[in-house]
Order: sequence, then structure tokens, then C-alpha cells
Amino acid sequence: MGHYTIKDLEKLSGVKAHTIRIWEKRFNIIQPSRTETNFRYYNDEQLKKLLNISLLNNSGYKISKIACLCETEICKEVEKVTSGETNFDAQIEKLVLAMVEMDEDKFETQLTEFIKRDGFEDAMLHVIYPFFDKIGVLWQTGNITPAQEHFVSNIVRQKVIVAIDGLAKNTIPESKLFLLFLPEGELHEIGLLFTNYLLRKYGHKVIYLGQSLPLKDLAYVVRNRKPDYLLTYITSPIDGGIKEYIHAMQKTCPDRPVYVAGMQSCNIDFANLENVFCISCCGDIHCLLESIQ
Repeated sequence: MGHYTIKDLEKLSGVKAHTIRIWEKRFNIIQPSRTETNFRYYNDEQLKKLLNISLLNNSGYKISKIACLCETEICKEVEKVTSGETNFDAQIEKLVLAMVEMDEDKFETQLTEFIKRDGFEDAMLHVIYPFFDKIGVLWQTGNITPAQEHFVSNIVRQKVIVAIDGLAKNTIPESKLFLLFLPEGELHEIGLLFTNYLLRKYGHKVIYLGQSLPLKDLAYVVRNRKPDYLLTYITSPIDGGIKEYIHAMQKTCPDRPVYVAGMQSCNIDFANLENVFCISCCGDIHCLLESIQ
């Protein structure tokens, strides 16, 4: 069972800590437990309840009205609000709830609904990526297990693969060849897979090498296939340092523009890296696509 501080609840629900305290005192909506040393904390059930309350409150329900509802009634109102709901925040909160409950059927069903309703690309950009940002908060606070992370990641990964398989062949005359890979030891593949989807959708060619690629194998493919661009994601720290890895990659594959995305790219000073560029978000991939067409 998770142990959340009030700051954790604020990050996950979007409700300010000050507001949560007022709701506790005035409406007795949720009540924290206390450790033996008297530190306040919240459990999974309280997190789920606050997420539902936040969803209703953001949908126009007054907190005084919500406070009069039992948990069953709150859940029924949430179902009414989110039936046919196009609000991205509501969709993200539903996925968080399904993940906390480890309910695979619910997560799968909701994800499929979002994709049908919004289209695959918009669902990824506006729901899935922000959802994984919230998962990052759970990792930081130690309130998500590897099983939970694998549970949601594998479902999303399968959705992206199906979407790639469903793309019609659409190579444009001025198409470029992209080589996509993850550094050796890097296993977080969803961002790279989605980039693969976008590049193919917009008519470019891709050599997809996937997870944990040694530099010597990267050099072999570059030498033999001569891609126009290299693109990688760095989500986990790299032994020896990320900047050192990029320098080694440049020596191995000189004269090729390299695009670097992922959480760890935020820690890199790209000013002194020749021919290496940062992709800070998926919007940057669209800018790249526009610049090469």
C-alpha cells in the first residue's frame, strides 16, 4: 500500500495542498493517517478518493455537494461525468486510478476508448505522455512498484506497435532515413516507438534497432546503411556519464546529425556538442519533420 505525503497528493491530483487541508477540516473528505513519529501520510484508497473528488470538482460540482456523497455515489457521478468525456485531465485521472488498482481490463478498455475517440496521435500526446509524467511522480515518491510500471508500460507498448503495423505505406519523394535506437542498458522504449510511428506516418523511412544497442553495432549499421539522421532516447543514467556517451557516439558515427530525447537530455548542455540536438518534447519532433520537408 502506498504512503503519500500531502505534496504527493498535490502533484498527482492537481489540488493544492492548502486546499486539501481545508477540505479535510471543513468537510472531512479524507483524513490522513499518522506514523509512529506523528508524520501525516495518505494511502491508496485516500488517493483514489481525492482523484475522483478532484475530477468532479473540476467538472463543476461544488465541494459541499461532493462532501454529502458516499463513496459509491461519488463513483457513480464520476461515471456520469466521464461518459463521453473529452477532457484530457479526466482521461488521465481515470488511467491513474486503473493503475493504482492494478485493473488491467479497466486500463485497457479506457485506453482503447481514448484512442478511438481522439485518434492515436492525440491520445499519445495529450493523455499517455502526461499520464507517464504522473507515473514519474509515483516513482520519485516510491509509491509505484516495478510490477505496476511494467503493467502499464507493456499495455501502452502493445498499442503503439499495433498502430505502427496499421500504418499505410506512405513514403514521400523527399523522405529521409532515420536510425532509431536506445543506448546499451536503456530499456524504456515507448518514446522511441512513438517516434517510429510519427516518422513513418509522415512518410519517412526508419531503421528501428530498439533497446540496448552497443556502440559498435550502431557504427556497423551507420557505415552500411548511411542514415540521414540518428535519434535516441536517454531516460536512465548511463555509466561513465551521458555527455561522455554522446562524445563516444559522435566519434563512432561522425558527420551524422544526432537527436537526443528523454528525461536525461534535460541534464545535458547541448551548446558545446556539435551536430547534436535536443528533443525536449514530441512537439519538437513535429518541428523536425517540418524542417526537413
